[in-house]
Parts: sequence; structure tokens; C-alpha cells
Amino acid sequence: MEFLGISLDVKNLPELDPGHIPLHKFNTAFLEGAGEPLGIAVERSGGEIAVKRTFIHGTPRFAEADRYYVGRLVKSMLWLYGGWKVYICGDRDICESLRSDYAPGGAREFDAGFMSDVYERPFEVVYCEALPQEYSRPQAVGRHLEGCRIGFDAGGSDRKVSAVIDGESVFSEEVVWFPKVTEDPDYHFEGIVSALRSAAAHMPRVDAIGVSSAGIYIDNRTMVASLFLKVPRDKFEEKVKDIYIRAAREIGDVPLTVANDGDVTALAGAMSLGENNILGIAMGTSEAVGYVDGHGNITGWLNELAFMPVDANPDAMTDEWSGDIGCGVKYFSQDAVIKLAPAAGIELDPSVSPAEKLKAVQALMESGDARAEAVYRSIGVYLAHALALYDGYYGFKYVLLLGRVMSGRGGDTVLAKCREVLADEYPRLAARVIPTLPDEKFRRVGQSAAAASLPEIK
Repeated sequence: MEFLGISLDVKNLPELDPGHIPLHKFNTAFLEGAGEPLGIAVERSGGEIAVKRTFIHGTPRFAEADRYYVGRLVKSMLWLYGGWKVYICGDRDICESLRSDYAPGGAREFDAGFMSDVYERPFEVVYCEALPQEYSRPQAVGRHLEGCRIGFDAGGSDRKVSAVIDGESVFSEEVVWFPKVTEDPDYHFEGIVSALRSAAAHMPRVDAIGVSSAGIYIDNRTMVASLFLKVPRDKFEEKVKDIYIRAAREIGDVPLTVANDGDVTALAGAMSLGENNILGIAMGTSEAVGYVDGHGNITGWLNELAFMPVDANPDAMTDEWSGDIGCGVKYFSQDAVIKLAPAAGIELDPSVSPAEKLKAVQALMESGDARAEAVYRSIGVYLAHALALYDGYYGFKYVLLLGRVMSGRGGDTVLAKCREVLADEYPRLAARVIPTLPDEKFRRVGQSAAAASLPEIK
């Protein structure tokens, strides 16, 4: 396999997507012949800075490959760490190329606008003679079990809620809803309040409320979230930014903590395994990722790997929201199943929701349909290559796989194929990393129970 003049050694490709070019394989092959130093730093809130020192070729022959490699690396760092400012050290032409990409009308205009909204700062790409120092502030979060708690998990296809008393779940409920296609924020608010009241009815009192929700939250306020994708901007500011704060007040004046669903996934894994250094990946409506480091802390990174590229294939599917191609959401969510189904010869009803399309393929999988098995094996191949890519940033020991896509026989097949490809392509990684699944009930409602442990009762 060759891409941009770089030869790649790839032994395992997804059977339903033979054009897949694992980005990790490209990066590894690219660096073998690169010798010109290049430094990248991204700055996020509170002066926290992530740094990456790497190399490019710096020759006319590989100029396109250089731009591609650095462009994908910067995008990856932004969505993994978060940041409103990018520093480039070592090559002014590369810096100018990136500045153009992230300018209004540029290829990465969406990314720049997103980061600007999150951090409430203008987005910048600057050249520097020396990189700033790396700086981060990991924080302990969750694992509070005492009292009567509500845990709410706001998914894109269903909402889950748990009533938890002294660490034991006494009630849990899943309700299908359609937040991503609904413009009226009152629909979201009423759904959240309904779930909280349902859990509250199964406890003598409510001491605290924890929320796991897709998106980015600062001080329990919604900064950016795909759940509210269709809500008009003015209504977002008026009714969505404080939607969880308002909903919690309907239950009582109790401690509230709202966290990104990926971070709660990782927290749930740490709590269930009794271990740290865990990457949690929830494959549902999107790809939600979180990380608990070796000390049991949350890093403060964005971990929005749904928008981090994993596929270098120029014909990879476009993500409708960001407008970019080859990003994780199309490989590790219900979108991946829906994307691969036609290639397997499975016809899905175009009139039904994505969640119902996933259920249709899952039903085939449970019946032993060979076409459905090919879908899940292909996702397993995707996952193995992506874990090799992700490990370069995290250095995790455990990978906990949750979400609707990982339910039932499909999840077992994804995991088995992932382990097989890891052993064949990345034996050192396979010997060190443990991908795992929780039990079936935990896969589906574990995040809501872990969310209940988020607030501290003082």
C-alpha cells in the first residue's frame, strides 16, 4: 500500500472496507524517513499546554506528505487535548499552511470555530522560535458513593437514569428519545426532568445528581454539545447553556456535577475494574471517549476522538457535522454499522432512525447472519489500528468498550477481531494493553450509575 509517496505495510484490512488506510500506519511509515525537527504545542484553558516534538521530511518530493502529516497531527491534538491556540516551531511554510486551513473559509474552519466557542477565545495559529513548556492539571473526580443519588446519562438515541443508594443501584431506566433532530430545547428539558423524577420516585430523598452527557461542559454549563445540534443559536444561549442546572432545580437544591460522557465511561471502567490507566470508549450515537490516568485522575483533555482522524483514505466517508473525512465517528458508532451494512449486502429501511437501523443489524447478528458478522469484524479491524494510534497519546493499560454498538454478539465479535489484529500487527501493544467488555447490563446503563458518583456531598 502506498499513500502520498509513502509505502505502508498493512497486513490486516477490514473486509468490507478494503480502501481503509490506518492513519497510524501512515504516520509510522512517514517518520521512518523524516529528519527535520518540528514542534507543535496547543494551549487550552487555564494556560494548560500539550506539546508534541516530531519530524518532517522538509524536501520538495515529500512536501505534500509533510503538510498532510502535520495537518492530521494538529487536528488530532486539538480534538484530543483541546485548544484555542496552536504553536508551530521549525518550519514557517507549514505554519502558514495551517494558518490558512484554520482561517475563515479554510478546510478546518469548523474546527477553529468549535474551539473558539469552547474556550471563548479567538482561534490562533502562530509561529515560535521555541515551544512553550508543557503544563497540565489532572484532577480527581467521582467515586462518591454515600447517600441517595441520581445518575443521568444523556445519549443521542436514548436517555438512561439510575437511582443509587450508598453505591447500590435500586432502579434504572432507558427511554428512547430524539435530541439530535429536535429544535425545541423544551423537548430536551422535559425529557431530562422526566428522567430525574423517575429516579427520584424510587428513593426516600435525593442528595446529589450526576450527569453524563455528550459534549463539553464547564461549571456544569453546556459549551458545545451535539445533543442540541438542531437548537437555534439564540435558544441555545437562552435555554441550553444552563439546561442541566435548571433541570436539577426541579428536583431540589442539591449538589450537581455534569461531565462529558467519555470521561464518565472511563470513570465507570475504573470503578468496575478497580484499576486506573483506562481509556473508555462508548460506541453509540457517536464515539465518546474518556481517560483516567495512572493516578486515577481525569486529565482535563477534550478527548473528543469522534473528530480525530483515523483513516487516511481520501475517499473515506464525510462526517456531516465537521465536514471532514476519516474521523472516528464513522468507525466507532452506530454510523459505522450503518455505513458497512450495504457493503455486506444488508438493505436497511431508509425511513427509520439510525438507532432502529442499528437494531436491525443487531437482530441479524443475534440470529447468526454471516453478513452482520462481517460488519462487526470490520469494526474490530478498525479498532485495532485506532488503538495503536490512540496509545501514542495515552499509553493506557485497559480499554473499556461500551455503548449500544458493543452490545450482544456484535460486541464480542468486535473484541475478538480487535485482539486478533493487535496480536498480528502490533504484538508489543497486544502484550501490554487489555481491551475488555463489561457485562451486558453494565454496557447499557453503567455510565448512568457511575455518573451518580460524580458530585461530592459536603
